[in-house]
Amino acid sequence: MTERLEALLAAMKQAELGHMLIQKPKNIRYLTGYTGEGCLLVSGTGAVILTDFRYVEQASIQAPGLQVIRYDAAHPRLSEIRQQLVSAGAHKLAVEEDAVTVDAYREMLRALSGIELTAAGGLTERLRIVKGEEEIECIARACRISCQAFEKMLGVMKPGMTEREIQLELDYTMLRLGAEGLAFDTIAAAGVNGSLPHAIPGNHVVKEGEMLTLDFGALYGGYCADMTRTVAFGRISDELKNIYDTVLEAQLASLDMIGPGVVCSQVDRCAREIIDKVYPGAFGHSLGHGVGLDIHEQPGLNGRDQRELTPGHIVTVEPGVYLPGVGGCRIEDTVAITGSGYRNLIDAPKELICL
Repeated sequence: MTERLEALLAAMKQAELGHMLIQKPKNIRYLTGYTGEGCLLVSGTGAVILTDFRYVEQASIQAPGLQVIRYDAAHPRLSEIRQQLVSAGAHKLAVEEDAVTVDAYREMLRALSGIELTAAGGLTERLRIVKGEEEIECIARACRISCQAFEKMLGVMKPGMTEREIQLELDYTMLRLGAEGLAFDTIAAAGVNGSLPHAIPGNHVVKEGEMLTLDFGALYGGYCADMTRTVAFGRISDELKNIYDTVLEAQLASLDMIGPGVVCSQVDRCAREIIDKVYPGAFGHSLGHGVGLDIHEQPGLNGRDQRELTPGHIVTVEPGVYLPGVGGCRIEDTVAITGSGYRNLIDAPKELICL
């Protein structure tokens, strides 16, 4: 059994949960290394992977030492789960409540009659908050690939290209440099589209005098990178330059605060106060979020999160300004909290680049 499974068992014991059904693919991967379809049933006596014919061999290879149970039409998954629970004398099963649809829940109630279903309460996600050295190195590698791709794009991007063309070229560059995939859909927002924090790249043609915001990240070893840079094409207006300078000031000030023991909400407040003095209400999202197997994890750099940053946390720092009809800017790094401060996993330049 992996150390991560043992940690989950300890958390289950503390929460007085005897059996837990894990269906989220990222949680199954985190706990066992298995990346196929199916589910994981964890109890005080061990863990079993339940899957179908297509993945039995893969599960045995990726999660050696764990029992693999095959289900099929004649022996449905829930029937196999019920058999495991009945054999163990279990009367309660914790499920990932945010991964079960209403229809699936009703089906579970029917198939697992006599078994009380209770919420797992994000036990696995809480374990994932603090990253180990191997996880940090995977994220660092994904960030290096992302930075290398950005550097190459500086010699490719030019006025006359569409947002979509730039996005596709950036995606291909990350894959060519060793990314196993994309951490999320790349954002490329130019001109007035820069006021849309999650703009979808389209047919807007980049022009002289516009800024372009690129939010992107490579995937490596299953772990995500996340970075944003905003560049200018030719000479931009004083208004756009002031937007950029304000965002950069807020980002640098936030980074200066970050370290172990610092409360997440205080970092968010630092950036927000700087931006609100110049552009009140123009920074409407959180300062940052955790990154790992999922692109959005805990902790969050926002006004609600009162947790203290801890060594092993990996968070983004991404202030922005968004002005409808004018444009916008975002600058984002991914940083790993250390015992004495932080390690910035993004080394791309931040001074305004004019192409």
